[in-house]
Amino acid sequence: MTDQDPSFAGILGATIAAITPRDAAAERAARERLDRMTKPRGSLGVLEDVAAQLAGIAGACPPPSPAPATVAIFAADHGVHAQGVSPWPQEVTAQMVANFLAGGAVVNAFAAELGAEVVVVDVGVATVLDAAPGFLDRKVRPGTADLSLGPAMTPDEARRAVEVGIVVATSMASASGCLITGDMGIANTTASAALVCAFTGAAPAAATGRGTGVDDPTLARKVEVVTRAVERVTGRPTTPEAALSVLAEVGGLEHAALAGFIIGAAAARTPVLLDGVIAGSAALVAAALCPPALDYALAGHTSAEPGHGIALRHLRLRPLLGLDLRLGEGTGALLALPLVAGAARALRDVATFDSAGVTEKSG
Repeated sequence: MTDQDPSFAGILGATIAAITPRDAAAERAARERLDRMTKPRGSLGVLEDVAAQLAGIAGACPPPSPAPATVAIFAADHGVHAQGVSPWPQEVTAQMVANFLAGGAVVNAFAAELGAEVVVVDVGVATVLDAAPGFLDRKVRPGTADLSLGPAMTPDEARRAVEVGIVVATSMASASGCLITGDMGIANTTASAALVCAFTGAAPAAATGRGTGVDDPTLARKVEVVTRAVERVTGRPTTPEAALSVLAEVGGLEHAALAGFIIGAAAARTPVLLDGVIAGSAALVAAALCPPALDYALAGHTSAEPGHGIALRHLRLRPLLGLDLRLGEGTGALLALPLVAGAARALRDVATFDSAGVTEKSG
């Protein structure tokens, strides 16, 4: 990457340059406190890693509570829908956006239970959407082109969509203790599978799942579509420039915005809780654009989509839940939020052996 490269000028380049690793001293302090707390060492398992990570993100031990939380649902349509990869009509994307804004979706129910805010961002819905509270119109283009026939978008459009996510994350981080990824886009699991294959080298048959529940013939068609798309990608991307190019070739506008959202959260030193396969494939892009950005991410769950597990293993992210969800919207990440909040609270509130006057085990 060079200063002259126009793809990394402006918001994207400045944000990447602003990201630093987590605070190692705060993480060490968290680990030391966890070991002194009134419990056997390591008895909170993965939650101890979460607590230490939150301390490193905040640069303080104990870290602040990851509240309030905000879910950003990035919505976009996909030209590859024309290949028959989904049984749902494309207009469902816009209809579900309206449902989110009316408070009628699963993500709204989960968010209401947890006191989280839901914001919907139109980064590429094919139809014009009306203004409404909780809605941001940031459309880059009305849906992608058919990725099975050629590039889904131009590199400039991909960069602009990434920057949408960065700006949204930056604005939300000032009032949020945790950012949560959400998505909506009929046929977006096809683009996700293509991204997973392009960034990890996985075979299309291994990374492509049933999405919203397609039958065997439709699944075979999805695999064939993903195979054709990935054949245009020569080698896994090893530079930020190549990552942006691959994103433009086979990705979606919501994937691009989510990659930017992850990068923007990292620059703002705010934890970002990842949802399912759409977020996982976007995180692959974010990691290729700026590896330190993933220091600020936590995997909320692992979904039933096979490509999600491949992405998480590649990123070395351990999911907090495994409930076989495949809805998207941010639902799985929201369900993991109490675990993240509990890890932070335990680090803050649990007494140490010394302060509680509890005798430690011998030996």
